[in-house]
Amino acid sequence: MVKITDVARHAGVSPSTVSYALSGKRPISEETRQRVEASIRRLGYRPHAGARALASSRSNVLALVVPLRAGIHVPVVMQFAVSVVTAARRHDHDVLLLTQEEGEEGLRRVADTALVDALIVMDVQLHDPRLSLLRALDRPSVLIGFPSRPAGLTCIDLDFKAAGELCVELLAGLGHRVVALVGSPPEVYVRGTAFAQRVVEGFTAAADRCGLASSVHPCDASPATARRVAERLLREQPALTGVVVHNEPVLEPLIDAFEQLGLRVPADLSVTAICPDELAENVRVPVTSVTIPSTEVGARAVELLMRKLGGADVPEATLLAPRLTERASTAPRTLTS
Repeated sequence: MVKITDVARHAGVSPSTVSYALSGKRPISEETRQRVEASIRRLGYRPHAGARALASSRSNVLALVVPLRAGIHVPVVMQFAVSVVTAARRHDHDVLLLTQEEGEEGLRRVADTALVDALIVMDVQLHDPRLSLLRALDRPSVLIGFPSRPAGLTCIDLDFKAAGELCVELLAGLGHRVVALVGSPPEVYVRGTAFAQRVVEGFTAAADRCGLASSVHPCDASPATARRVAERLLREQPALTGVVVHNEPVLEPLIDAFEQLGLRVPADLSVTAICPDELAENVRVPVTSVTIPSTEVGARAVELLMRKLGGADVPEATLLAPRLTERASTAPRTLTS
């Protein structure tokens, strides 16, 4: 059986360095970590999970808390989950996925049983009822999302407010004067889901700052609702020439609906979105978009958690600046629009 000393000898490092590479307890250089991982793969070393847990009083398991509530888009959530799992494995940790809506009681049960060393919490609400418990738990946590009062917590996310602003500023720069946000399903706003509310804040603030006429329209994730929203927009805002979409399932149905109603994209109507790049790129008319950096957010959430487990100080707030890519769905407003 391959031992940790065999890996250390093969990689040219000390056994303690191999241990640090596996546990993340202390920082090591990227070059050294890669050399250790190459030796582990070459020799087929498999650390004994039970012995490792006994030695460290840790389970080497992280909890990813992502309640699958109504209105969330599961494919995007799973992108975050895959990123968290992949990053956790680099630190020799497994991930326990908690998808039920259990609130404080569920979090406390997991923490009290010592099943996990730490928690990553998603689908954060502005006034999330889980926050008091997370502040009081003896296990570290990282939130993917920002509540209204994040003090005493560690939070990371895309700056969704700035993302909403960036989309509007692009449309304003192209000469559009009447814009609309087609947002998440109504229940997402009713819950006070933080990322959705931040987009509305940014969209509205930028529209007001740029002197644009604007409106916000929650939208169920169905083609039929997308059609009804498009009809309503053209009825209520006949001068509409710019749309921001923050609702992945309706992006293409919405473009189809507008074109069926006589508006060509982008000749008559410019469309921007906040969504994963792969979705924006593969719509029939490739969409100008702010990407949702699920891979980066998930990986950095794990890194923050590993540093907290190692006793290091971490920033309370990590906001990722939005990145906008222009594609075929946006163009300058024509004089007749």
